[in-house]
Amino acid sequence: VQDAASGQDPGPGGDQGSQRCWKEKICQILGEIQAPLSPLLLRLCHWLLPKLLTRLFLSVQLHRGQLEMVLRAARTPEVPLVFLCSHQSQVDGPLLSFVLLSQGVGLPRVAVTARTSPCLRSLLQRLGGIFLPSGMAQTRSEQDEGLPAAVLDAYIQEVLRSRQPLVLFLEEPSAPLRLAEPARRWLLRLLRALRDGAVPDILLVPVGIAYDVAP
Repeated sequence: VQDAASGQDPGPGGDQGSQRCWKEKICQILGEIQAPLSPLLLRLCHWLLPKLLTRLFLSVQLHRGQLEMVLRAARTPEVPLVFLCSHQSQVDGPLLSFVLLSQGVGLPRVAVTARTSPCLRSLLQRLGGIFLPSGMAQTRSEQDEGLPAAVLDAYIQEVLRSRQPLVLFLEEPSAPLRLAEPARRWLLRLLRALRDGAVPDILLVPVGIAYDVAP
């Protein structure tokens, strides 16, 4: 982050002024990525989501043997879990978060790729959602990502070091079987974390989500 900041024009105000300016910019970018979790909202959604699921579906089925393998993998010391998921509908994120939390894996950080209103974005962040910063969403060239990319790299490295489960959706519901551009950017963060030695290894868990009728 310091290298990315030093490579840009700090603006007027001297060293102290430029440091304060960069700190404000970095905090603003970090606020676009994530927000502190809300225990009250998490408890409310944990109570409400099963009622919603029973309205939408007759049942939610898990492969018990594969789930036991995931639970064993979650106990691997110092190695984070990253779930790479198919994407059928916007219900996938809340559904997968509920399943992982209820089965003892932990509350994941879920990369949200859909465009959302500011209010919905703030709500999802309080529930564990993370977003690409606006500076990256507006550019396609990796060379022009600059400070937002550096802050996102540092954030993902901290998530992996703390062994919080991370959920990435590889495709868009409207374009299945094709790697989405936001997913490519998130995967690049994982590769950089491994390259820089932030974590010794990452356990990748493929997740298939299917519906008889997608909501």
